[in-house]
Amino acid sequence: MGPIMTRRLFVAAALSLVTPALMLAQGGGGGRGGGRGGGAPAAPATPQAAAPIDLTGYWVSIVTEDWRFRMVTPAKGDYASVPLNPAGRALADMWDPAKDEAAGEQCKSYGAAALMRVPTRLHITWDNENTLKIETDAGTQTRLLHFGPAAAPSGAPTWQGDSVASWEVAGGPGRGGRGGAPAAPPRGGSLKVVTTHMRPGYLRKNGVPYSANAVLSEYFDKTVETNGDTWLIVTTTVEDPMYLTGPFYTSTHFKKEADGAKWSPSACTSK
Repeated sequence: MGPIMTRRLFVAAALSLVTPALMLAQGGGGGRGGGRGGGAPAAPATPQAAAPIDLTGYWVSIVTEDWRFRMVTPAKGDYASVPLNPAGRALADMWDPAKDEAAGEQCKSYGAAALMRVPTRLHITWDNENTLKIETDAGTQTRLLHFGPAAAPSGAPTWQGDSVASWEVAGGPGRGGRGGAPAAPPRGGSLKVVTTHMRPGYLRKNGVPYSANAVLSEYFDKTVETNGDTWLIVTTTVEDPMYLTGPFYTSTHFKKEADGAKWSPSACTSK
């Protein structure tokens, strides 16, 4: 099964776990970007201005599946449903949380490849017009999602790696505005994020590993319920030639909160 079909199945399954959703996906048709009267072409909209969906705000994890892997620390050697190869299983069987703690590596299960599966709250904001920021209260982590061409990795790998973001717009680009005004972004679409240059960490808290060669691909989709509830669905694929025999797929759900009243940052833990 290809990654596109798999993502569609994950999103369909996610919607079945909440009430039938009202999708914010009505794309504008393609159009001319220039205005009338020979005006200068409009400058391209920034990623923030062109966003087809608004992901900002506070969100809380809703754990509707994989409870025993997410809400409690699984037993050593329990790596069910993760396509580990022999090298990955051997490393998982060596997991020692006390050793991680002594080495100051309590954040191994809070790296980008696992962070969205941690029961947490998210605070999503624009760091600048080209960078979306995701903060978590669990582990007090910060992800920066950069729009534009990927920059060459510099420095040592980090827990959150280097993330390149792009909008995938439903229905194509928006129509051009009058008088050379920027095209209005259509409503509906997804955020695609590809993350590399990650420090080796754990896909699950019990030592299920991913390596520095892992590639994380994510789609962020937003839905609105008929009762007004807003949901964020993050569909994730982790590919790691060192420890996995194939892609590891997950779909994670967050519900939007009115404000940050329940925001409570906490440190990483190894157990």
